[in-house]
Amino acid sequence: MVALFNRFSSLSASNSSLRSRKPSAGDLQQPSCSLSYKPPSSSSPSPFTEKHSLDRYQRDSWLYKNPSLNTSCSLPIDSNSSSIRENDIALQLPELKKLLHVLREKRENERSNEGNSGPGNVFLIGTGPGDPDLLTLKALKVIQSADLLLYDRLVSNDVLNLVRPEARLLYVGKTAGYHSRTQEEIHELLLSFAEAGATVVRLKGGDPLVFGRGGEEMDFLQQQGIQVKVIPGITAASGIAAELGIPLTHRGVATSVRFLTGHSRKGGTDPLYVAEHAADPDSTLVIYMGLSTLPSLALKLMHHGLPPDTPAAAIERGTTPQQRVVFAELKDLIDEVTSANLVSPTLIIIGMVVALSPFWPHYSKETAVLVSSVRFISASGRTVRPDFLGGYLAFISQCIFMPINTASIYSYRSSSSAPFYHGRSRCSGI
Repeated sequence: MVALFNRFSSLSASNSSLRSRKPSAGDLQQPSCSLSYKPPSSSSPSPFTEKHSLDRYQRDSWLYKNPSLNTSCSLPIDSNSSSIRENDIALQLPELKKLLHVLREKRENERSNEGNSGPGNVFLIGTGPGDPDLLTLKALKVIQSADLLLYDRLVSNDVLNLVRPEARLLYVGKTAGYHSRTQEEIHELLLSFAEAGATVVRLKGGDPLVFGRGGEEMDFLQQQGIQVKVIPGITAASGIAAELGIPLTHRGVATSVRFLTGHSRKGGTDPLYVAEHAADPDSTLVIYMGLSTLPSLALKLMHHGLPPDTPAAAIERGTTPQQRVVFAELKDLIDEVTSANLVSPTLIIIGMVVALSPFWPHYSKETAVLVSSVRFISASGRTVRPDFLGGYLAFISQCIFMPINTASIYSYRSSSSAPFYHGRSRCSGI
């Protein structure tokens, strides 16, 4: 943390323009919080923490209490991502230092009174794909008792609303082109607070050990003598597939499932070198962070033998009220995703099991035979076999049936009358 503080101490001079800025009448009417971000008018409200959203700064408002930095919520932000990041960290440093000082004093007092006061613990908690109802009971208990939480971009707003009002939240999320903290800086933050005696909660979307870099954080902290406790979360593949009624494995259809990352460690558009070995029609592929590399992946999979008519789905913001889904055959998936203008996070599922979803546009009686063993959960929590759904399956077929070789996008809205999928089953074409 000392290195982190020293690295950005020189930034105080760069903020002199912010401190000397003459406040306008609009500034005086706005609460002091930090920089603001106005999303494009065409985009729907995000269920996650976007990089410069006002919600983020209000949630982390304890970090922006330095009275010498009279920065209004209406302050325009610099278009340079590096400048934004450095300015933001410089604004946060005074309160971070103050918190560390308080924690260290508390630890010294406990050591003198009790004779033994070791470092704090770090909890790595997976929060699932977005729906707060998918949190584990253990995760909920720790979240609601935490004093300090470092959270990523894909921890949903609904999950963050479960945090105690007295707790302190610190955003450390990353998105394409903007990392609020580097991974090394996150390591140092976790270590510094744990060494000061704090119990720190690290919140991650999905499962912390599935493409969440939780293993790196755990390894770093354990090497420094900090105890790390992992609370697993429902990974996006499981949560979103269940939402759509897609079994990731199914006897006679898919004998294995493979999770891939579409994100290259060093950047670039073609990190999916595993496509040659992944082109297995008897396997289900689930691609995380694969929106930008989907064109390369789809072409490689077909080149290496995966049939072009393999069913596929791309799911934006899965399990949240803003969920959108594109169903298409593999050969058409790129065009349909582009046409729908899907945004991150989007999960991609490729394999014959996609056709087992009752929302698959080419759903047929033949497909229904294959899904006879799939369990659907009614709004009352009762398990319902597909043949008991009767006319409702017919309604779904009418709602989503499309001619062969076409695709459609559907949103799932809450409806108390929907008999399954936790109240988000009712569909309407967009």
